[in-house]
Amino acid sequence: MTASPSASDAGYVLYGTPGSGSAIVEIGLRWCGQSYRTVHASSWESGSEQDALRALNPLMQIPTLHTPDGDVLTESGAILMHLGLRFPAAGLLGDSDRRRDQILRGLVYIAANCYSCISIIDYPERYSTRDGKDDREAIVAGTRARLHRHWEIFADMFPGQPWLSGAKPGALDAMAVIVSKWSGSRKHLEAHRPDFSALLQRIEALPQVAEVCATHWPPKTA
Repeated sequence: MTASPSASDAGYVLYGTPGSGSAIVEIGLRWCGQSYRTVHASSWESGSEQDALRALNPLMQIPTLHTPDGDVLTESGAILMHLGLRFPAAGLLGDSDRRRDQILRGLVYIAANCYSCISIIDYPERYSTRDGKDDREAIVAGTRARLHRHWEIFADMFPGQPWLSGAKPGALDAMAVIVSKWSGSRKHLEAHRPDFSALLQRIEALPQVAEVCATHWPPKTA
């Protein structure tokens, strides 16, 4: 992962790895105009900065953010809320109290109903006392179906107006565009919620979002 060109030791420090939810926080930091540097760390990469991550977050979950004030923030939704409240001029949490309330609702919805499914799909053995292949495959299949249904419901509840965060892209757009990239959700939404799928593509085409995505998911070369 690469750091922001203006990053310094006095700015934010983001612990994460390519292709992970740390992309959500990078988008938020860039939209807020904040310098940051990244530390390559994850629970599943033995060659990464696991000890440093564990010292900040015993669960070793990413993204984990170390703030310029010396505080530790975890959970993508909570980090976006922090950025939105700390830098209100960036508009991550909308332009009115009512809009902010719906953005907060949407962030928690994705974290509780969509993001949470990813861990089960990736590590089904953690969620069953049975270790048979058929059992794990059943857990994955059932969870993926539930994940896709959660996204359908989200799409119905949060139409773009014109963005998920209102008049301009914000926290809810950053969260949705990245979490929807996993476990076949984009393909499912293209077939079952085409308007929402098109909105996600518009979000991903935004310059700073596109830059982050290109770093985390480099274009495949022939």
